[in-house]
Amino acid sequence: MEKYFEELPMAITVCDREGNILDMNRHSADVNSHGEKIIGNNLFNCHPPHAAAILRDLLDNEKTNVYTIEKNGVKKLIYQVPWYENGAFGGLIEFSMEIPFDMPHHVRMPKQQ
Repeated sequence: MEKYFEELPMAITVCDREGNILDMNRHSADVNSHGEKIIGNNLFNCHPPHAAAILRDLLDNEKTNVYTIEKNGVKKLIYQVPWYENGAFGGLIEFSMEIPFDMPHHVRMPKQQ
């Protein structure tokens, strides 16, 4: 993982097109069971069937998936997005970050010309 991602206060996990875990930052290793030992393993081995079906759809169709979860009193935003190298689909990157339960929402209007 690139040095500037290593200490970010969010989990970053990267998988290839088949769901094999390629890399993770320190926060991801801390929050995922077995930590960095899961690098090289397949996502489908550590997700229940419903979640595995969603991951399969994301990988097969190069889709983005965004949702929030709550676990142990902590709310998180999960952002799963395709990554590309030289225009070729490489797999997915998942960003998982803690967010407040109540947070402001701002609508930005374009400047009038």
